[in-house]
Amino acid sequence: MALEEFRKRGLIFVVVAGLLSLALVVFPFIVDPLRTWAATAFGATDSMMGLTAVSLVENISRIIKVLIWMALVVTIVRFFDYFIFQAVFKSTQNEVSSLLRNVFSIIIYIVAFFIIFQSQFPDIPLAPLFTGSTILGIVVGLALQDTLGNLFSGIALQADQPFQIGDVVTLSTRGAGLVEDVSWRGVKIRTFQNKLLVISNAVLGKEIIEVARKEDTNARIVFFSTSYHDSPAVTQTVVREAIRAAENVSTKFRPVVRVRNLGMDGIEWEVKYWLDDYSRFNDTDALVRERIWYAFQREHITIPYPTRTLHVERGRKAEDVETKLDMVAARLSNVPIFDPLSEEEVAKLAANVKKRVYAAGELIVRYGTEGSSMFVIDRGRVGIQINDNGTKVKVNELGESEFFGEMSLLTGEPRTADVVAMVETEVMQIRRSSLKPILEANPLLAQSITDIVAERRASLTASQEQSMADQAEVKQGMMRSIRKLFGLTKRKGETDE
Repeated sequence: MALEEFRKRGLIFVVVAGLLSLALVVFPFIVDPLRTWAATAFGATDSMMGLTAVSLVENISRIIKVLIWMALVVTIVRFFDYFIFQAVFKSTQNEVSSLLRNVFSIIIYIVAFFIIFQSQFPDIPLAPLFTGSTILGIVVGLALQDTLGNLFSGIALQADQPFQIGDVVTLSTRGAGLVEDVSWRGVKIRTFQNKLLVISNAVLGKEIIEVARKEDTNARIVFFSTSYHDSPAVTQTVVREAIRAAENVSTKFRPVVRVRNLGMDGIEWEVKYWLDDYSRFNDTDALVRERIWYAFQREHITIPYPTRTLHVERGRKAEDVETKLDMVAARLSNVPIFDPLSEEEVAKLAANVKKRVYAAGELIVRYGTEGSSMFVIDRGRVGIQINDNGTKVKVNELGESEFFGEMSLLTGEPRTADVVAMVETEVMQIRRSSLKPILEANPLLAQSITDIVAERRASLTASQEQSMADQAEVKQGMMRSIRKLFGLTKRKGETDE
């Protein structure tokens, strides 16, 4: 379609330019006979009248020549304007640059007119004409001060092209809207209340303008809050999945959900997402808030009210405490190293367990540090990492009911690896001070626990084929460390074997 239009305009240009050029070539052959006829017709009776008639014919012919030349210049300029700005640079052309094209065209017309006029009337000086009109120009300039200010401000704006038709602009003092039209006088902006805002270029040049280009993928941020009782990791996943499929939310970028502040009423959040069509950001913001609300209803996540609540701390109900202790004791009963403990001893240990929650990626245990506790995973997963020439390498992964850190608890050895939460993870922390009374009351348990830990350690190492003597020596060394650390004494007839 564009090629056909170009061919059509090119044909029209060739025809018109050819006719005008032919007129310039043929015109002298028409003027010369007219000049001869005027001299003959009027000079026969009066020589002065003959000269006047000849001069009139020459002046008229020169004026016609100026008009033909100017028509040819206009034809050429308009064709090249179309060829350069619409045919060649069609992909980058927009309506905002139309004023610059018109200004350049007018400048070319004026320069061409003076050159052509001076070539046809060399005896008429143009300088006095401009000098004599200086006062008139000053008066006109003062009268058109605002108009000229708008014109030149418009030229400056269009030279920079900070925005185009279809872009969303936000003015510091006049709100936001969609650019509908740009002219030599000003800019028309359609606000989101469907009102037309017309701003002169002179005023617009002094404004601070925020531009959201229609070709770009622009971002928006929506704020919300959740209760402190709700998991941040769960909230992030729920919100991200709720809005990523919403209409007009771009799929090119993953929504970013992050904690904005720990407020007085709850956790304050922000979600950043990108839009396909920024001019519809109001509707999309509303849709995103709606999707978040429905997702929170499904997942039982609480949106806190802006209230002040007076909490009266009362003692927990006995049955609630017992239920929780029973759940902890049941989990500890599944841990192999606590198999030698009786139900009563497990219940005592469960009463002193501390629960800890870690976010995904958070370090639970650091390599090389002294440890006085072990951990049992209640929910979630952890990764065991070692340092390999400055690089963290994951060598194992543990899940629910599995444990780690037992060697530091029992022997006081430094941590041998980093333990990192893979997802939000809740662990039960068992301190040495909690286990010590149990071992003191029943020292034989130390030997049973030593055997279980030693066997587990041997099964996890590459030296599984070590001799029985070596295994016995490891057990003896571990037993000595446990006795020393927990302050246990040998009973009569008891050995480390």
